[in-house]
Amino acid sequence: MADDINVPQDDNLAVDPEQVAGEMTDNEASVLAEGEGAAKADGTKPDAELNELKDKYLRLAAEFENYKRRTTKERADLFKTANQELMVALLPALDDFDRARNFTKDTEDANAVRESIDIIYNKLQKTLNQKGLAPMEAKGSAFDPDLHEAITQIPAPSEDLKGKIVDEVERGYYLGDKVIRHAKVVLGQ
Repeated sequence: MADDINVPQDDNLAVDPEQVAGEMTDNEASVLAEGEGAAKADGTKPDAELNELKDKYLRLAAEFENYKRRTTKERADLFKTANQELMVALLPALDDFDRARNFTKDTEDANAVRESIDIIYNKLQKTLNQKGLAPMEAKGSAFDPDLHEAITQIPAPSEDLKGKIVDEVERGYYLGDKVIRHAKVVLGQ
């Protein structure tokens, strides 16, 4: 009998004799399930937000790729057709050259050829001026390296032309305010 008194009792057996050790009771399982459900609900909220943000990111990335593709295509189309307006404007001058060649091919009169060339030149010049092309006036002005390209230097024919442009070998042009071709000039020294 002394042995029965000193034996420690197992706590699991004392609660419910029908329950096997290590198993949960129904109450414990329901409490645990409620706790896990709350944890899952908390876990699904960040997952849902993460999925929503991923979806937004993918849509935004796809939209940006479409934008890049569209603008690249529009830019390529613009480059293809950018000269169309100028070419259409130059076609009448080309037609005039054809007519002048046909008209003057059998003539011996140099004045008729010169006159037809002058008419076409003036028409071409007028068309280009309407499109924004303007010639530079360089002869007699001071040398400006932003506008002019010095080909050579020669002794100045007069004192007032020293350091200035004596001759213009090739005319320079502006398109609007931008220099599209520098004038090739001869400087006086």
